[in-house]
Amino acid sequence: MITLIIEDEKPAARLLQRKLEKLDVTVETMLHSVEESVEWFANNQHPDLIFLDIQLSDGLSFEIFEKIDIKSAIIFTTAYDEYALKAFKLNSIDYLLKPIDEDDLEAAVSKFKSRLPKTTAETSNIQLDFEQIRQMLSNPFEKTYKKRFTVKIGQHLKVITKEEIECFFSENKGTYIHTYDNRNYLIDSTLEILEQELDKKDFFRVSRKFIVPLQAIKEIQVYTNSRLKVILPTYKEDEVIVSREKVQDFKSWLG
Repeated sequence: MITLIIEDEKPAARLLQRKLEKLDVTVETMLHSVEESVEWFANNQHPDLIFLDIQLSDGLSFEIFEKIDIKSAIIFTTAYDEYALKAFKLNSIDYLLKPIDEDDLEAAVSKFKSRLPKTTAETSNIQLDFEQIRQMLSNPFEKTYKKRFTVKIGQHLKVITKEEIECFFSENKGTYIHTYDNRNYLIDSTLEILEQELDKKDFFRVSRKFIVPLQAIKEIQVYTNSRLKVILPTYKEDEVIVSREKVQDFKSWLG
């Protein structure tokens, strides 16, 4: 079975690849843009299954299908539910909203595998009926948010729960967890991906550099240029500043 991932966020693509490997699905290729995908499909054998994000760096992935006749089965992986009906006009097996739940992913892969014995003509026209679509979209925002993270320390793995996290921050192209015991741990993610994986009731991205949990905020101070400064229990490496454009949303989030 030839499997392909099209996802503009490379960390997200690698994370999905690891999840698929646990399901004994080998990803042959990963693509990251409409332009790259169109060129690849024009010069390679089309895969059996595509895991496809909708919003890519240079446009919507639907543009690929306007230029290339693709018969592969598709499992959409996206943070947006508004494209679902359009997606199901294509060769769709499933439509998974980010952050992708591993049980939902396994069910989608099983759904695809269960249809493999069908003929090529039948497989190329796999579509979900209206009732299936209605059920999948009836509660599109009921997500399972990430509550723990696994980090590598030398040859060992450590699990960090969300209750231990004082903040997330980015530095020198890396993303880190800072914990209440005043330690930093590098993680294989980005703040953009974390925004999708974390419960917005508990976490807020105050700037391009920081995501903070509500429970960790020790004090909030008025800062220059209509900004706010967040004081955390142990993090002292840099000032945690709420950017001016986020101040109003931050106040609303605080309640």
